[in-house]
Amino acid sequence: MAIRPILTSEKPLLHQRARPIARVDIALRRLLRDMVDTMRDAPGVGLAGPQIGVPLRVVVIEYEQTLYKLINPEITWFSSERVVADEGCLSIPGYIGAVERSERVKVRAKNEQGKAISLTPEGWLARIFQHEVDHLDGILFPDRMALGERLRPAPDEDVDQPAEQVASGQ
Repeated sequence: MAIRPILTSEKPLLHQRARPIARVDIALRRLLRDMVDTMRDAPGVGLAGPQIGVPLRVVVIEYEQTLYKLINPEITWFSSERVVADEGCLSIPGYIGAVERSERVKVRAKNEQGKAISLTPEGWLARIFQHEVDHLDGILFPDRMALGERLRPAPDEDVDQPAEQVASGQ
């Protein structure tokens, strides 16, 4: 079990586009395990490579007892139905903000065996996928907030709960 430090929003790496991964190997699988350990320890529901100082296109997501380990994920379709909800981020601890996102998306990626997969998450899971893929493009959730919208402190009673879960009422 390896817990890695999570970078916060002032770090330049979080504002840069991550590099695609050319091949799946043992080092990448180890990175994915470290990312899962780090995400769970935080605790959070998603983590992207750049958040732990690794500028590669890799994310892990855990939602409703399902763990996703994705290599080179890309969103290939966004539904026109949009929903506004509060989001938080492990790289912006203690704050939340309202972000408009698509209700459904289609995602193409490789799994940890290097096999091509496609997913069509919806609802809160679609929001998590969009949030994590944004990290790979150097975009943080405040960059997606409407003009005039401001970050707000996360509710004190939920300090130990990730803002993503605070916002969804979990």
